[in-house]
Amino acid sequence: MISQELVLKFLRHNPALSVSTVEKESTLAKGTLTKAITGERNLNERHLAALLPVLTKYGYSPNLYQNARVISIINHKGGVGKTTTTGSLGEALARKGFNVLLIDMDPQGNLSQILGVDTPEKQVVDALLKADELPVMNIAPNLDLSPSDIDLAKAEIELIISLGGVSRLKNKLVPLMEQYDYILIDCPPSLNALTSSALIASKSCLITLQPEISAVKGLNTLLDRISEVRTSWNPAIEIDGIVFTMVKKNSVHDGVKEHVRESMSQFRVFRTEIKHLVDFQKAQIEQSTISKFAENSEAAKLYREFSEEFIQYLQVVK
Repeated sequence: MISQELVLKFLRHNPALSVSTVEKESTLAKGTLTKAITGERNLNERHLAALLPVLTKYGYSPNLYQNARVISIINHKGGVGKTTTTGSLGEALARKGFNVLLIDMDPQGNLSQILGVDTPEKQVVDALLKADELPVMNIAPNLDLSPSDIDLAKAEIELIISLGGVSRLKNKLVPLMEQYDYILIDCPPSLNALTSSALIASKSCLITLQPEISAVKGLNTLLDRISEVRTSWNPAIEIDGIVFTMVKKNSVHDGVKEHVRESMSQFRVFRTEIKHLVDFQKAQIEQSTISKFAENSEAAKLYREFSEEFIQYLQVVK
């Protein structure tokens, strides 16, 4: 038997699947699923029994959502939109009804700050260096945060010298995997032990890339580190692709983007590009996510579009 929660989760993960088509094939009354999606009604056992074979035909299985997809948002360079992408993508996914956990693995704590957490009483470093569970605090409906600040910097050396130190984050996530659809990790702007810990814990990684020559030059070094992690610790890790961030409309950025698409053709380059917009800087100053700062802005719209594209991509690789 399938539950209403799993029906709605499957439909959220498959936005291209027509609700009216599913209703028709399941012989449900028109509007039954629509009202369930909006919370106006509950599906009964007869509805669920009729839906199960239809959704199975479209890819549903009982084990489909046992574990969250853990994704590291990564680049070796600072100031290329990692934190903004982590927070904005997580917020967009949560608004679509997915359960999302954001993990701040950057000692600068910028992700925690834009989510309104400046001095966390419990933070990621406590779980990495002690027997504590990973701290989780609710930020918004469907959106939780494991916060950090500068104290996380002291964890790096111990993670390097301790037996299995870089695997600690992965181990701490185990009891949380069934609670979330997505776990997004904001990595620091370096290829250090904290970044390695995030990659070891992840199913995949998303590369944010500003179309500047300086950012592109280090891309091969970043790919080499991912390859090292795959060889030594996490053979299953995938690269979801590259998303261009802080994009300006000029010939330099256009040329760099074309070069990346040609030279990195083995990787997906997402269609949605995050433009260089002043609202992103204003939101950071206000320590706010872009949707909270300016929900109807072009900046917020771009991340909503990217979240849609990202979810559609995941349906292909699941």
